[in-house]
Formats: sequence, C-alpha cells, structure tokens
Amino acid sequence: MERRLQQTFIFKVSLLSISLFLSMAPQISSALPLMYGAFPGIDQAGVETLATIPNFGIMAGLLISPQLARLIGKKLTIVLGLVIGLIAGTVPMATDSYILILITRFLLGAGIGLFNSLAVSLIPQFYLEDKNELATMIGYQNVMGGVGAALASLLVSHLVVISWHAAFGIYLLFIPSLVAFTMFVPLKSHARHPDEDASRPGDFEKHPRRINASVIEIAVLMFLIFVFFMPMSFRLPNLVVSEGIGTASQIALVGAGTTLVGIPVGMAYGFLFKHLREVLFPLGFGLTTLGFLAVATAPDLAFLIVAVLVVGVGFGLAVPYVYTWLDQVAPQESINFATTVILVLVNLGCFVSPMLISAISSFIGIRGPRAEMLISVVAFAAMFIYAVKHVVNARATRERERKERTQISVQR
Repeated sequence: MERRLQQTFIFKVSLLSISLFLSMAPQISSALPLMYGAFPGIDQAGVETLATIPNFGIMAGLLISPQLARLIGKKLTIVLGLVIGLIAGTVPMATDSYILILITRFLLGAGIGLFNSLAVSLIPQFYLEDKNELATMIGYQNVMGGVGAALASLLVSHLVVISWHAAFGIYLLFIPSLVAFTMFVPLKSHARHPDEDASRPGDFEKHPRRINASVIEIAVLMFLIFVFFMPMSFRLPNLVVSEGIGTASQIALVGAGTTLVGIPVGMAYGFLFKHLREVLFPLGFGLTTLGFLAVATAPDLAFLIVAVLVVGVGFGLAVPYVYTWLDQVAPQESINFATTVILVLVNLGCFVSPMLISAISSFIGIRGPRAEMLISVVAFAAMFIYAVKHVVNARATRERERKERTQISVQR
C-alpha cells in the first residue's frame, strides 16, 4: 500500500511542495522601496533588514530541528514549521508596527528552518530502494526552491501594485502545501527508528561534531559570498526606483527571471562539472563580478535584466562547486555537522549583509546604490583571484599524485 502511494502524483507533489519555501523568505525585497517611508525613525538599512532577518531565524530553526524531530517526530516538526511560516509570514499584511514585522519575519525563518534539512532527508526514506526514482526526486527537490522563489517574485510583481502590505500575501502559499503534506504524506509521529539512516544535513546525533581547517575555510568563504551577493536582493530595488530605471513591479519580474535562470544552470551543473571540474569555480566568480559591474552601470531596464541574469549564472556555478568541494574535504564521519555549519554561516551572511554593506559604504565614504554595488564588484573580484589560486593548487595536487602513482607502478 505504502509502495503504491509513493508512486502517485499527489504524494510526490505533496512531498516536494515543502521545498517551495526554502528560498522564499527574502522575495518581498521588491516591496522595500515602498516601505522606506512607512516606519518613522527606522533608517534604510533597518528596513532592508526585514528582507534578511528570516535567514537569522533559519539558523535557529536548523539548530532546533534535529532535537524537535526526535521529540515529536519528523511529520509534526514539518507541519509545525509550515504553520509557523503561514502565520508569521502573513502577519505583516495587517500591521504597520516595525517591531512586530521584524519579530514575525524572524519567526518565518525559524519555521522554514524547522523543515529545511528534512525537505531533503525525507526523500531517501521513501525511495532508497529505487535508485533511479531517488535520483529523479532529488533532482526535482533541488529545483523546487528556485521554482518557489520565482513563483513568489511573479506574485509580488502584481501584489506590490496594491500595497507593500499585500506583498506579504505570497506566504498564503503555505496553505495548500500544509494541507497536502498533512493529508498525503504518511510519516510516523514518533522519533526516527534507530536503524534509520542519519546521514542527512541537520542530524547530529549519530556523528561526532568535528570539522577541519578546510571546512572552516569553506564556511568563511560562503559567509563572504552571501554577504556580498545579497545586495542583489535588497539594494537592487532601491537602485531601480531611485535611478528611474523601472518600477517595483518590474523589479519583482527581474527577480523571478534571475531565479529561473538558476534552475537550468543547476540542472546542467553535473554535466559542466564533469567537463570543467574546478574551472567552474573561477568561472562562476568571474561571471558574478562582471554581472555586478554591469548592474552598477546599467543605463536601462533591458541592460539591467541581462546583467542580473549574468550574476545568476555565475552564482549558480560557483556555489554548487563550493558544496562539491565540501563533500571532498570534510571529515566523512561528520559531514552532516560540516554541512550544517556551512548553512548557518550562509544564513548569517545573508542576515548581516545590509549592516556590513552600510558600514563599508560609510567607512570608505560612498553613497548610493550604484556605488554600493561596486563594493560587491571588488569583493567578487577578490574571490575570483582566490578561485584561480584554488585551481592552480588543485591541478598541482593532481599532478603530484599522478607522479607518485607512476613511481609506485615503476617500482613494482
């Protein structure tokens, strides 16, 4: 019976639906220009924090999720996360209180964090015996976050025409997912069976919490990547509106296009990695640098759209490579802890990005969204140089290992 259920369309859609929300939290950023004057006494960076504070909440949710799943079971943990996301996400539709919106935005992230890692780890639980179906479902899961973000951006492009309050209506999308997951995905309500595989992000209990210098290096790199990438979310709307390039509605459409371009890039990543390997690393940072430079100098909306798409392609190449690198260098007995450390640093980078960008801008004495985009240009140019050095070192290591294998073969 359960086997037949796993093959049904409604089951697969219900199981995958929770992944729609993994990248949806910051999608109201297109409404930020409409919100700058809505909160007396709150500066621009404070308003922009509303787009990024969910990432701080996601960190909390990620850390709580394994323990909560042990206490009440995976299904109730996911349902609780969806309920929190629905309530917290939609509260800003009915309030002008900055503090209340800030708190509920944090809670929205915490709700998403509760099921962030479970959205991935549940799939092998149902499809481990069918490798082809498992690979297919994981592939679908990998793109669902992008689909959700794109869908949210498209909805925001229409909702912001009504008001900035209405933009938060995108989180009503939690309702169909909550209903479908509750009704059509059967999970035991108690904690995980002792024999169940725990090798999933967020499951700490069966593996030692140990990381090495390479993991720390990658964590710092990912923190910096997201610190300097996030202006594409919270500074771009201000740039477009203040420079007269477009409207808040058009910004949301641009955001949807950026997200959608990441889907085919992600799907093609395996093929590209097979042929280019570590070259993807500097290539991704090079395209991201050029894209940010083009955004900073864009004269019109058409040019800006192309520039943003270039950023999306570059980002879609560089970040997956970093996760591939992590799998290669992290201690295998604590890969889950290493992955969670990376996820925490990623979300921390997203959260502090508006404050750091503003601090750097004030320190070097530049003002305006175009000038601030140039901060990201310089940062990603430095990462490009770092990535080139990484390629050189990787190839030198492979050549050294090849010579050692040849010498051993000759000696034999």
